[in-house]
Amino acid sequence: MSFGIDDLPVRDELRGKSPYGAPQLDVPVRLNTNENPYPLPEPLVERITERVREAARDLNRYPDRDAVQLRTELAKYLTKTGDHPLSIENVWAANGSNEVIQQLLQTFGGPGRSAIGFEPSYSMHALISRGTGTRWISGPRDEDFTLDVEAASAAIAEHKPDVVFITTPNNPTGNAVPPETVLALYEAAQTAKAATAGAIVVVDEAYIEFSHGASLLPLLEGRPNLVVSRTMSKAFGAAGLRLGYLAAHPAVVDAVQLVRLPYHLSAITQATALAALEHTDTLLKYVEQLKAERDRLVAELRAAGFEVTESDANFVQFGRFEEPHAVWQKILDRGVLVRDNGVPGFLRVSAGTPEENDAFLDAVREVKKELDA
Repeated sequence: MSFGIDDLPVRDELRGKSPYGAPQLDVPVRLNTNENPYPLPEPLVERITERVREAARDLNRYPDRDAVQLRTELAKYLTKTGDHPLSIENVWAANGSNEVIQQLLQTFGGPGRSAIGFEPSYSMHALISRGTGTRWISGPRDEDFTLDVEAASAAIAEHKPDVVFITTPNNPTGNAVPPETVLALYEAAQTAKAATAGAIVVVDEAYIEFSHGASLLPLLEGRPNLVVSRTMSKAFGAAGLRLGYLAAHPAVVDAVQLVRLPYHLSAITQATALAALEHTDTLLKYVEQLKAERDRLVAELRAAGFEVTESDANFVQFGRFEEPHAVWQKILDRGVLVRDNGVPGFLRVSAGTPEENDAFLDAVREVKKELDA
């Protein structure tokens, strides 16, 4: 007799769910996980090697528990690029933005509490909510995947969530959320939870460096319940590093430390991240190249007759298809891996190198001719 997950005493809210993940297939062109396609420049690789070598001499000791130097440098980066002064007291770092989200939900969510996100959006928000015992609420989006302030505010007023997620640019659709919408939803969340200490509003800016607009970091001023989360996986081209961070009121930074595991960031992780921050200017030049390629993908896909969602990220959502997964397979058969996120009628492609994008466009045009025949 076979024995599986359903035979274990798994929590009810986890039953029937699937783990997060995208196919990892050996194909010529992989454009399905929103990675930066450019390898780290050799001077940065050398600097990482130097810093890791230095850190390796003390691996018999625990790392800096509070990552003081790393948080200091992250605050400098955010101050420089986000048009809002921040210090170490405003910044916290963890193993990827997913751990940042997990720590926020462990602190402000949990049993008897709820979180809301406006779907389709980043599926890990819901998954981590359920993993922390936080009731998940799926809020509405318009047909064009934008947020309707009145509808979203009404959902917040009805459900009175303890945590609100706003993803901008939104994954998987790519569109950004205007600052005035974030402000309106922040006020709605505080009003809905006025009988308590308010609600935490998390603005997930994983792709903000690719946006046409500015970061929402300036909105932190005077709003102690607002959090902006970031990652080094995308713009910094360091998906393998697993380093995420947040900016918030110092009280929020103090609060998440109540649930963080001791010495959660290894000395090697901290050393590598510090090296990357030394090469910010070089890495952000790759971002400009990817933004240009993203815009080219949008233009070429529209010219080919596809419906394309406006994108402020390093990926593009395109469709519409009666059977998206069948189209996904046809593109894969031509050696190009894109993402089927389960959004009805659409697929998503990450912006790659010019050569990778050419291969994708050639493949998708062939598929279009086949579908139209």
